[in-house]
Formats: sequence, structure tokens, C-alpha cells
Amino acid sequence: MNLPPLTQRFVLHFGEMGSRWGINRTVGQIYALLYVSQKPLNADEVGAALSFSRSNVSIGLKELQAWNLVRLIHQPHDRREYFQAPQDVWAIFRTLASERRKREIDPTLSMLREALMEQPSVAADIHAQARMTQMHDFIELMTGWLDEMHKMDSASLASLMKMGAKVQKLIAMKDKVRQVFSLATDSPASEAQQAQAGQDGTH
Repeated sequence: MNLPPLTQRFVLHFGEMGSRWGINRTVGQIYALLYVSQKPLNADEVGAALSFSRSNVSIGLKELQAWNLVRLIHQPHDRREYFQAPQDVWAIFRTLASERRKREIDPTLSMLREALMEQPSVAADIHAQARMTQMHDFIELMTGWLDEMHKMDSASLASLMKMGAKVQKLIAMKDKVRQVFSLATDSPASEAQQAQAGQDGTH
């Protein structure tokens, strides 16, 4: 690779990780290069930097475009196409979440919705449908959360993520308050007060 040492380490690592995420190693390296590049690059520049053939670069760029992970840019007085990764990492996160949802989550949801409309007649299918209901409800909850994330701007989304620990403490506090309230209303004294109130109401 015709790259500085630090950039080369990042590109190579991203290619390895990309193969684990289900994308071609070449595609992962192309994206990593575009992500750290100071300027948009054309296919020839990408190929020269990564020592890839023109055909591999072309295929990789088309796949990245299909995922909406690169933008096509035209330079003045230059007929070549240039490519650039989004500058905002939150925009990248939202794009990845949206694309993976279309490819992986939405088909599963469709299958589960159809399955839940069935009327199973044997015990094994009844049990299986109950498990599918749990999965359906979980995925619906997660996709609803992702939809809300898509509506937020990057600054608000970052602030929400930083509040993670505080939100967890608030939920824990809410549960403790609910528990204390439940114990108070179920105590003998409370039951006696309710009984007395009932007797007073009869007079």
C-alpha cells in the first residue's frame, strides 16, 4: 500500500473487521481510506493508494454507494468521479442502522408478523409462536427506538448517549420508589385505614 504508516494500520484493520461484519475486505479498506482522506478521491487514486485493480475498486465503490456510505462528487473541469465518506460519524451510524434494518430486520419482522397471524394446532407450534411473539415485540421496540434516533440531530444524539448512566440511575430510582409505594399501600396499617374509610362511608 502506498500509505503513511498510521493510515495503513487503520485501513488494514478496517478491512479485517469488515470481513467479520459481513462485507468484503476490499470494500472495508476502500471505505477506511475514504473516511480518513483529507479530500475526495477518484477511483484511480484509490487503486494507487491500496494497490487494487481498477475493477476491484469499481465494484467496491458501487457497493459502498448501494449502502449510502459514500457521496459522489464532481470537481470543476474534471470528468472523473470523486468519492467521499460522510464527515459526521453519527450520520454514518444512522446510515448503517437504516441499511442493516432494510436488509436484515425488516424481512424478519415481516416473517414474524405473518407467523403471529397463524392459528397453531399442535403444542410445539403454540410454544414456538409464543417465543416468536417475544422476538417480535423486542424487535418492534428496538426499531421504534432507532426511528426516534433518526429524527434527532447529531448533537442531540451525542448528548443522549452521554446520558446513558444517568438514565439508568433514574430508572433504578423509579423502581425503588415504586417498590416503597407498593409496600406502603400493602401494609397492615394501610389496609386498616382503608377498612376504616369504608366503614365511615357507610354511615
